[in-house]
Amino acid sequence: MAVHYVLKEGDIPEGGHAVVSVLGREIGIYRLGDEYHAINSYCPHQGAPMCAGLVSGTTLPSEVYDYEYGKSGEIIRCPWHGWEFDLRTGKSLFSDRIRVKKYEVEVHEGQIGVVLGREK
Repeated sequence: MAVHYVLKEGDIPEGGHAVVSVLGREIGIYRLGDEYHAINSYCPHQGAPMCAGLVSGTTLPSEVYDYEYGKSGEIIRCPWHGWEFDLRTGKSLFSDRIRVKKYEVEVHEGQIGVVLGREK
């Protein structure tokens, strides 16, 4: 396990992200409030660059004919085929068996680091 410091805290605005390369891996780091979440920029479906996808929300479970929108800024959509994944968990919205690879993020003395060797 190794921490690779790649950015400073001020580099990513609220709701924004940055794509970094760590040991040949393209990794997207997303800021959701005071939290940072990192995903591999590789869609498990057909290898699309996930970090080029739109970040939005989704409809939440609700009563019939009621549509409730939520998780704004927490869902990333694959740019090729529209598969959606939760940035907080890496899980796809349509199957618990499919997920995008997540990495642990550590913030130390204003530096943002990605932990490799301890994938989530």
